Amino acid sequence: MAHIPVLLNETLEYLNADKGGKFVDGTVGGGGHLRAILSRNKSNEVLGIDLDQASLRKLEAELTAGGLSQKTKLVSGNYANIDQILQQVGWDQVDGILLDLGFSSLQLEDSSRGFSFATDGPLDMRYDRSQTASAESVVNQYSPKDLEDIIENYGEERLNGRIAAAIVAARKEKRITTTSQLVEIIKSAVPSSIRFKANDNIRRVFQAIRIEVNRELENLKSALPKMVSALAPRGRLVIISFHSLEDRIVKEFFVSEAKDCICPVEFPTCVCGKTSTVRILTRKVIKATDLETEANPRSKPAKLRALEKN
Repeated sequence: MAHIPVLLNETLEYLNADKGGKFVDGTVGGGGHLRAILSRNKSNEVLGIDLDQASLRKLEAELTAGGLSQKTKLVSGNYANIDQILQQVGWDQVDGILLDLGFSSLQLEDSSRGFSFATDGPLDMRYDRSQTASAESVVNQYSPKDLEDIIENYGEERLNGRIAAAIVAARKEKRITTTSQLVEIIKSAVPSSIRFKANDNIRRVFQAIRIEVNRELENLKSALPKMVSALAPRGRLVIISFHSLEDRIVKEFFVSEAKDCICPVEFPTCVCGKTSTVRILTRKVIKATDLETEANPRSKPAKLRALEKN
């Protein structure tokens, strides 16, 4: 199945892609958003960044075949290093930046990547397959307390203690190396009375491990101020998140950047000297329409927020 970019029309609108300029897609994946940005204005150029080198190679071949390679720059790297990457390609400020924080259908459907619990595969979950840490190392090497914390904080899973204990007990008997092994361990930790909906627990645990393996929340927190800095005046930043942890980070950063003063309310006058750097364009979070979620169920949890640099 081809990857379908979520909230595509809304993304192009909030990026202001019609006006022409230089844009960054920090999580380019299959290139759906990138192609749409290019088609919006003949003068548009797009820098695509991704940790997944296999996705980049595939996209590069497709863009070359379609005659679009002259208008794109593809870089294997982490969007958290956007300042260094822009310097590397010789770009200064840009007119728009997009982050689509969901992983692609191609990654999900490739059982060798270990992202999905629906098919058996190795416990991997790395976006960048050149890095050492993987889901297998997290599951087999992390302390019981660290496993509990990750499953609770990144998966928002209430059975974190039971599941962590089950993982630790299982790995004492045999190293956990496959997704199917982990699925059965999680199921065994879910009380029999609610095991009929164990897929919800499994999904949350897989999410937690994936976030830990790829340092997703740390990367997002690190990237946001760099991205605002990289924007030209009136440049736009658009972020699409898929779970509450990411969306909370984005929302709080946007609100903080849009404030003029952050002094405690009891201070009679401002002493911080902070001035607003951005204007929030989405006072209310943007979600997929019923029509889109029916055509592409993966768009249902998507939330889009956008800002414009002052």
